[in-house]
Amino acid sequence: MTSPAPQDLVITQAGLADWPVVRGWAVDEGWNPGHADSEAFFAQDPEGFFIGRVDGEPVSAISVVNYGADYSFLGWYLVRPDVRGQGYGLTTWKTALAHAENRTVGLDGVVDQQDNYRRSGFEFAHRTFRFSGTAPAVEAPADVRAVRPEDLAEITAYDSACTPADRPRFLAHWLTGPGHHAVVRRTGGRVTGYGVIRPGHDCPRIGPLFADTPEDARALFAALTADAAGREVAIDVPETNAAGVALAEEAGFTPSFETARMYTGPVRPYAQERVFGVTTLELG
Repeated sequence: MTSPAPQDLVITQAGLADWPVVRGWAVDEGWNPGHADSEAFFAQDPEGFFIGRVDGEPVSAISVVNYGADYSFLGWYLVRPDVRGQGYGLTTWKTALAHAENRTVGLDGVVDQQDNYRRSGFEFAHRTFRFSGTAPAVEAPADVRAVRPEDLAEITAYDSACTPADRPRFLAHWLTGPGHHAVVRRTGGRVTGYGVIRPGHDCPRIGPLFADTPEDARALFAALTADAAGREVAIDVPETNAAGVALAEEAGFTPSFETARMYTGPVRPYAQERVFGVTTLELG
């Protein structure tokens, strides 16, 4: 796929080898991308990543990752700072959105772009705050353990109840990625929550943190931060989950970054009360 645009911009689908330069732009924006995020992202939809070039040099990027037949998620919308204001971003946006076809598209938009997203048909759902702080020195609870291969099917089913779409391909990589530490809590013989912490450019990030109850979430949070005691850790918490906000504040974390979850249409019902921390702002 190619798309001519202002000043000879050419937009093509991107491969995994193209993405380090885009990740570098995200670092410069202060997004704190995870070290091994890209492999899991591309596993979900390898055709959902796009890059714009002028004279062969990357100037813009975006991802529109499809989850099944009904839902897609937009992220990584970036234009190199020295060439902004020339129409590269909007042209890249329009080209990539065609990949979603008739699916509802979601995104987590930064504050200064939300009006633009509204003009493109996205409607506000809720705010999400990135909380960060020094991980407390606590012991990992005995009833929380590392995820094992035999847990994958049950965790995938649990995850599906907490998100607008099934994502088994993504999870298979996310739970086992380099440096990723995934934990699960079982109560009464069933999964009552799971979470992942992974290394990021600036500090480790927790995501997701899905749990049945605040008690489950606290236990998982303690297990995830146990090995990071004394270090800065970040977690993205939906404002709609008051217990999640309270959990972050009880740990001494403070909000440092704000986005808005927005959709172009309806999404299937999911257990938003279980979402104490979103998986990633780039892929939902």
